[in-house]
Amino acid sequence: MSSYGSAAGVPSGNLVTRKVDMFAGVDFSNGDTNLSRSPDSLNMWKNYKNNAAGIETRPDMELVESYDNTIFGLFFYDVGNTTHRIVHCGTKLYDGTTIIFSGMNPARSQSFIFDNILYIKDGINYLEYNGAEIHEVVGTIPTTSIGDAEGSGTTYQDVNLLTPLRKNLRIGDGITKKFKLDTENIDSNYTVTATIDGITYVKGVDLTVDAVKGEITFNVAPPAPETDGQHNVEILFRKTIPEHRNRINKCTLLTVFDNRVFFSGNQDYPNAIFHSSVEDPRYVSDLDYYNEGMDLAPVKAMIAGNNALWVLKEPSQANTTIFYHNPVIDNEYGKIYPSTHSSISTGCVATGINFNDDIVFFSDRGMEAITQDITTEQTLSHRSSMIDGKLLKEANYKNMILEEWEGYLLVIIDNKVYLADSRQKYRDVYIEYEWYYWELSHNITCTAVKNGVLYLCGNNAIYSLTKTDSELNAYWTTKLDDFKYPQYQKTTNKRGGTAEITGDKVKIYVKTDNNNFEEINEYTNTKGYIVYRIKKKKWKKLQMKFSSNTPFGLNSYTLESFVGGYVKR
Repeated sequence: MSSYGSAAGVPSGNLVTRKVDMFAGVDFSNGDTNLSRSPDSLNMWKNYKNNAAGIETRPDMELVESYDNTIFGLFFYDVGNTTHRIVHCGTKLYDGTTIIFSGMNPARSQSFIFDNILYIKDGINYLEYNGAEIHEVVGTIPTTSIGDAEGSGTTYQDVNLLTPLRKNLRIGDGITKKFKLDTENIDSNYTVTATIDGITYVKGVDLTVDAVKGEITFNVAPPAPETDGQHNVEILFRKTIPEHRNRINKCTLLTVFDNRVFFSGNQDYPNAIFHSSVEDPRYVSDLDYYNEGMDLAPVKAMIAGNNALWVLKEPSQANTTIFYHNPVIDNEYGKIYPSTHSSISTGCVATGINFNDDIVFFSDRGMEAITQDITTEQTLSHRSSMIDGKLLKEANYKNMILEEWEGYLLVIIDNKVYLADSRQKYRDVYIEYEWYYWELSHNITCTAVKNGVLYLCGNNAIYSLTKTDSELNAYWTTKLDDFKYPQYQKTTNKRGGTAEITGDKVKIYVKTDNNNFEEINEYTNTKGYIVYRIKKKKWKKLQMKFSSNTPFGLNSYTLESFVGGYVKR
């Protein structure tokens, strides 16, 4: 809480007491901030595992492993009792320090785990790794049609963008040798095979192929099935369609929703999203895609939440930037995900995330939140008023990294970290977050969290944020305070103030009005309360600063001042 003390009646001579014992983040808005907030703080945070009221120095970066190039992705993958640390470094992929794949895209990568297989996307590759072998995802071979020897029948499965291979099921009759496929101009350089009653027949030995007409001719007519109407002839062939696989390989965004993987970020299809079949990340139908709006503004993020998949696009003149998809059962196509334009026109210029069921993204005004679900008209709420004055000036704002850790959303831009606290919120026009601010020793290129430990990659190395005994500059400044009477001069109580502080070495500074900070004292081995003497007269506003180069904590502070006469000009 923060208290003002008593100052009723004529103010002159009255004693005003300031006490703060619940801290609430930073305020970079240059406004008249709350006593609990700091207009200038560095490398401090509220560690809820230690103390929910006070603030303390953040942990420091501790070296885990060094590499020889920029790290674009860090993924932890458990197989049995073994945890694999997968590192995308430069154009190589490592398991620990062993190179397992070369030819990676030197750009930020993403991953997901399905059926205990690790899948990795980097904008040119779509890989799968089982802890022993890694290779490009081998697409599930679809059975595209079922019919008779003439090809009459039904279309069965769609073409899979991830493989040029297809199967056709046909019925033998013991007489017909020529079988028609469901497509023409198949690959002539592929060895077509057919399986009949468990026996494989091969092109050039048991059958001939007319690739242009899409016809297969057997040397011996396949027999009729034992069961009437059973499809006993399975023909495997290949038809390569240029750039089919690249529709997925070139995607840079992915998210899992409704047991499917959704892909986007392909520069050739900037406003399109694709999705896999249910519970099969190796199968992406050539028909399972959606164009988000009529304009080509690129998709910046896909977020699963509030019973929908939210698709966020860059701002455009069409003002159609936020779309959502929710599952619908279609009588002909089964489950589909039609695209619906939301009522929000503000675009996403960076990225977004589901932060504890709060769908948030970053516009050119800061962090925004979608505050209604798909059954109501969506509205936009702002979430970053306390830091916009600094955040929006970051040169690399549009290339931020988002990571959730210890109940915080970390917004990382180069070496700067803005922390939104999910447990500290306040209401202005909308519900907003309290924020903290850090500066790291290196620019960060990617992050990961494993077993509650935050890993930060930068300077060609992996670091864990676990070091608690390093020299690290951290400070907390109080509000530039007029002690509730801006029109009166004040004098500090010479008996001093108190603070509950922990740490080996803490310095306290003070400034009045437009003067510079002056050091009051340095306190060593502080284990509880300290008393500081501040002797300042005839000031309008006063500000304190608690600072240290070694870890410290601030749980509360007090200061008393007497109200004097009117300010003279």
